[in-house]
Amino acid sequence: MRSRLRFLFSSAAAFLIPALAWAHPGHPGHEVEWDFQAGAVHPLSGLDHVLAMVAIGLWAAQLGGRARWLVPSAFVAMMVAGGVLGRFGGEVPALEQAIAASAVILGLLIALAIRPPVILGMVVAGTFALFHGYAHGAEMPENSSATMYVLGFVAATITLHLVGLGLGLAASRLPSAVSKVAGWAVAACGIYLFAV
Repeated sequence: MRSRLRFLFSSAAAFLIPALAWAHPGHPGHEVEWDFQAGAVHPLSGLDHVLAMVAIGLWAAQLGGRARWLVPSAFVAMMVAGGVLGRFGGEVPALEQAIAASAVILGLLIALAIRPPVILGMVVAGTFALFHGYAHGAEMPENSSATMYVLGFVAATITLHLVGLGLGLAASRLPSAVSKVAGWAVAACGIYLFAV
């Protein structure tokens, strides 16, 4: 178990450390890498995105079984759909409030140890993912490679899910109060995001 957690955290850390080659936008040969980095940085640049994506991993670990991969997979798939809508769609009213609400609700689901059927968990995750994806797509830089940008935010999202899943699996070996505290902390941060 420890070796798996070590591998998850090492992989996440390796991904999150910026590659020096990507730090030179505008130079020939670096455009594709920069588009990927821009996509990868977007989910990491807002507390609301980080909270929700780590919370998806935590909740999936808490749900157990097939939900450990189906719930995060539903999030990623619907986030890509939301990204396409954000790139080509119009404005969504109260988008930031919906994203903050996702953190609040996911935090409550974790804190209260709500364990719906897997399909319902996928629907909940997918619904929240549409809003997160829409925000990513709407903020895609003009003239960027949409494919590389999407791959970037998908890679960052999967990494955050893995961090949450690793934390959730580690917490499952501790008293249940640990998961409750983590859930309440996520929900409290989500409530704070409504005020800023």
